[in-house]
Amino acid sequence: MALTPIAELGVAEAYALLTGRFGLTGLPPLEAIEYEDWGRDLLLGRFLEIPADALTEAGITLGLESTCGSGFAPGTDDP
Repeated sequence: MALTPIAELGVAEAYALLTGRFGLTGLPPLEAIEYEDWGRDLLLGRFLEIPADALTEAGITLGLESTCGSGFAPGTDDP
């Protein structure tokens, strides 16, 4: 199964995952952030609080391995 990078999620989809699947609370209403760049950034940043195995179970990934150039997520040691 291919995992979807969080950067490919739409705002409404990210919001639904965060509040529905992961049970996050304290987010602004979707209507207040749906068309705002800062709102999308806020939602994507909240995925950093979720364990990687939970993201994988939901079919998503942070996508860090494809953006850092070396193939390793930041903060990990090269083999």
